[in-house]
Amino acid sequence: MKRVLKGTVVSDKMDKTVVVKVERVKTHPLYHKKYKASTKFMAHSETGNHKIGDVVEIEENGPMSKNKRWRVVEGKEAK
Repeated sequence: MKRVLKGTVVSDKMDKTVVVKVERVKTHPLYHKKYKASTKFMAHSETGNHKIGDVVEIEENGPMSKNKRWRVVEGKEAK
């Protein structure tokens, strides 16, 4: 089963590629304080119509280039 993550587009300057920032809430193991951690993923966008600030879903994929291992799920509307 492929992982599906939801994130925000932070860069759309490349051709058919977007950078998606995925945030999650983690808990510190000793102090039990919650904090936000984020990771950026390069994702393949076939249509290339995603703009900065759009919320998209990305899905795991085989390697497409040196850094691209994800693709934008086109059929679903992320909310």
